[in-house]
Amino acid sequence: MSTASLYQPWRLNSTLTLANRVVMAPLTRSQAGPGLMPTEAMAAYYARRADAGLIISEATLIRADGQGYPDTPGLYTAEQVAGWQEVTRRVHQAGGTIVAQLWHTGRASHEYFHGQTPVAPSAIGLEGTLPRMRGLAYPVPRALETAEIAQLVADYAQAAANAREAGFDGVEIHGANGYLIDQFLHHASNRREDAYGGSPENMARFALEVVDAVAARIGAERVGIRLSPGAYFNMEPDTRDRAVFDHLLAELELRGLAYVHGGIFDDSLRFDYLDGTISEYLRRHYRGTLIASGSYTAESAAAAIDAGRFELVAIGRPFIANPDYVSRVREGLPLVDYVDSMLASLV
Repeated sequence: MSTASLYQPWRLNSTLTLANRVVMAPLTRSQAGPGLMPTEAMAAYYARRADAGLIISEATLIRADGQGYPDTPGLYTAEQVAGWQEVTRRVHQAGGTIVAQLWHTGRASHEYFHGQTPVAPSAIGLEGTLPRMRGLAYPVPRALETAEIAQLVADYAQAAANAREAGFDGVEIHGANGYLIDQFLHHASNRREDAYGGSPENMARFALEVVDAVAARIGAERVGIRLSPGAYFNMEPDTRDRAVFDHLLAELELRGLAYVHGGIFDDSLRFDYLDGTISEYLRRHYRGTLIASGSYTAESAAAAIDAGRFELVAIGRPFIANPDYVSRVREGLPLVDYVDSMLASLV
C-alpha cells in the first residue's frame, strides 16, 4: 500500500506550511530538570525528530498548580522560557516546525507537586492513583469560583505569548484527555450552575474564552486545539456531551484556527453517542485542518488521508522508538518496536 500522501506538504494557512503530513504527537516524557526546566537532552530529543511535518511538544504547564505528573516542563517562568529557546533553536536548525502544547491538568493534579488543593469545574474527584507516582491517590478538587476563571484564561494567553518568546511556531491548547479544559466540556466533571455549566453554550464557554484569548495574543493562525469528544480517559461518558461538542465545533469553525486535533489512544474505538469514531465525528463537524491520532500505521493513515477523512496524522509511540520515523517509512525500512523501557531515557 502506498504511503506517498504522507510526504506531501500541507499548507495550514498563510503563516504555516508543513513539509509533510506526519505529526509527532505530544508525549509526556517526565524528563524535565529542576524547576521544571527543559534540558539539553530534551533539545537533542526533539531535534532528532525534526523531519516530522509538525512536532507537538509534550504537554507543558501554563502555571504551577496544573501539574499532575512528575518532572513535566513549564512555560510560566523566565527560566523555563529560556530553556525552551534552546529546544526550538535546535528543531529549527534541523528544519523542523514545533508548537507547544499548553496544559493544566485540573482535577488530575495533586498538592504533592505544588502545595495547593487542585482546582476543577466541580468538586468531583477521579478514581484511582496518579500515574508514575507509586500509588498516590487523586484528591477531591476544589471547584473554581466564577471570578477565578478569568485569571486562568489570562494564564493560558500568557503561556502562549511565552511560547512565542521561546521560539515555538505556535501552540496547541490541550482540551482533551480529561484535563482541565476537557473537564468543563463533560457532564461527568462539570456540575456548575453559573455561566460555565448546565447548557452546551455554558459548558463550552471556558474552552472558547481560552481559544479567543490565546488567538488574540499570538494570532489564530498559530493556534490549534486538541479535543476528546468521546470520554475515554480520566472521564466517564455521558450522551449529553454530544451537544456540548456540537456547539463547540460550530464556534471553532468561525475562528480560523490552524487545526483541530482528535485526542484518543485508539481511533478505531467507536462511540454510540458520536455515531462513530472521534475522527469521523470531528470530520463531520469541522471543515478545517484535522489531525487524527490513535494507533495509526503509516499505511492506514495514508489511506485515510487519501479518502479525505483527515489531513494530518499524529504518531506517538513509534516516534519514541524511531527518531527517524518519517525517513524510515519513506524508505521502506523496518521500524523498531516500542517497549515501555524506552520511557526511562530520552534517545
